[in-house]
Amino acid sequence: MKKFIAVAGNIGVGKSTLVAMLCQRLTWQPFYEPVADNPYLADFYQDMRTWAFHSQIFFLTRRLRAHRQLMEHPASVIQDRSVYEDAEIFACNLYRQGWMGERDYRSYRELYEVLVEFLPPPDLVIYLRASAPTLLARVARRGRDYERQITAGYLEQLNGLYEAWIRGFGLCPVLTVPADDLDYVANPGHLDLIVAKVQEKLTGKEEVIFTREEVLNGKK
Repeated sequence: MKKFIAVAGNIGVGKSTLVAMLCQRLTWQPFYEPVADNPYLADFYQDMRTWAFHSQIFFLTRRLRAHRQLMEHPASVIQDRSVYEDAEIFACNLYRQGWMGERDYRSYRELYEVLVEFLPPPDLVIYLRASAPTLLARVARRGRDYERQITAGYLEQLNGLYEAWIRGFGLCPVLTVPADDLDYVANPGHLDLIVAKVQEKLTGKEEVIFTREEVLNGKK
């Protein structure tokens, strides 16, 4: 039976890597985050207050279209970042920081909420949870120029929004992965553990968690 999984989490947490590794293991189709073709990004970084709304509308439109295409895809798929994160995390953060005005944010939220009502949810959201120090270390390791200005404070702000969102998210089951402790790149046992937990969750098991003993055994 076809399945649709979305992998969610903060900047640098390892979403794309996990998507690639899970798809290779499960022989599913990966779908990655479209970023480079946003025509508003350059203007946004020059003048955030003027262009925040335009940039977020572009991201939302692309993400909604991708979500719909994924639902219609004939094979099982795993998506790098969900449509929900655009609104619940990044647009919300822009509003809280004063880069998006009240009127624009209300219009954005109304559009998002109406459209999401018509979208079937994924079968599972995998939420990668990691602390700011872990995220900073991983961001530094991948060495992207445009990420050099990211601070621990900014990542902590986003983490707070992620935690609030995931606590209230009820559209589909959620598997929370302790990404501070699990290094699925360096430790094949950790990937095995995540795959097993994903399969348990997809079969309908309610309480699926990562125990300390399992994490330690995965490092062997």
